[in-house]
Amino acid sequence: MTAPGPLLCIEGLRTLRRRAINLDVNRGECICILGKSGSGKSVFLRLVADLDVGEGSVTLDGTQRNALSGPEWRRRVIYQAAEPAWWATTVAEHFPADALDRMSNWLSETGLADDVMRADIARLSTGERQRLALLRSLARKPTVLLLDEPTASLDHATTLAVERLLQREVAAGLSILMVTHSNEQAERIGHRCFEMTDAGLHPA
Repeated sequence: MTAPGPLLCIEGLRTLRRRAINLDVNRGECICILGKSGSGKSVFLRLVADLDVGEGSVTLDGTQRNALSGPEWRRRVIYQAAEPAWWATTVAEHFPADALDRMSNWLSETGLADDVMRADIARLSTGERQRLALLRSLARKPTVLLLDEPTASLDHATTLAVERLLQREVAAGLSILMVTHSNEQAERIGHRCFEMTDAGLHPA
């Protein structure tokens, strides 16, 4: 059972060039956002994460975003870009120390070898980096996860494996806003689906 009432409340969120967006996200809910390239899907996620300048308000579990520092907000509401950044040489350096012991199951589930944690980032494939970026985000135990095409570089079988992992985390209470270009993926994993257009965000 999920808690009653919305966890994340987005009201009048917009940039100067976009329509305002209002959206409530429940605890333990995955919302998928579809739309053409350039329609503003990624910008919307970045606005929620307080990474871009915009207007409007965002509230998490009753706490206004502007009541928290930027870093504190982004520890609770983690944004994962379509091409995530890496700032150290090896994989393990990007993970909290207390997460390394529980990584084995996640690695196996997403088709990654146990020794990948010791690998140099530069030697990994795009798909490996994409999966590891997702695990890096989950390891930080966010309340809300903002995902921008997290399976874009993966084959179908691996995509399904990642979706199963996300569904399990959602069932445990994680809330997800996910941008995807796949209607099929949105149908599989999304509790609700929306389409982003020049006119704003509308039920798909």
